[in-house]
Amino acid sequence: MSRAFVKEDRPDTEPLPDLPVSPHPNYVTPRGLAALRDRLAALQADLARLKARPERLDMLPERAAERDIRYVEARLRTAILVDPADLPGDEVAFGTRVTVADEEGAESVYEITGEDEADATLGRIAPQSPLARALIGAHPGDTVEWRRPAGAVTLEILAIAPIEW
Repeated sequence: MSRAFVKEDRPDTEPLPDLPVSPHPNYVTPRGLAALRDRLAALQADLARLKARPERLDMLPERAAERDIRYVEARLRTAILVDPADLPGDEVAFGTRVTVADEEGAESVYEITGEDEADATLGRIAPQSPLARALIGAHPGDTVEWRRPAGAVTLEILAIAPIEW
């Protein structure tokens, strides 16, 4: 019998490998936890839509949605919600918004958020980032050194506040 008539598993019927999950504790803000839950609901709805397609020859989109759902479910299972009431008021920590000034006096605002919530364009940084590691533990009036590939920058802590949830 010709191999053309033998049914074999196609590569698109096997699950995609899981996305890597960070080894760091999964601290989340209430906003970050809500975003993870919303993302899971959107992925589940997308998967249901994909499974309802009349033409399902290409299974790769379904496998990708299933992989993404597994990732988000893992992040939700390991989420450690940080209560805003437990934050120190005068020290940079997870869940705080910090205003800094560089050597030229230019001010920037950063929020230390969970890894899944981090977005540099919004000033949201993960606690494992070099900038967050330089800032955590500092108090208003302190200066910290942020070591970057382009060279170290000295930042003065101007203000600290809890992230608005």
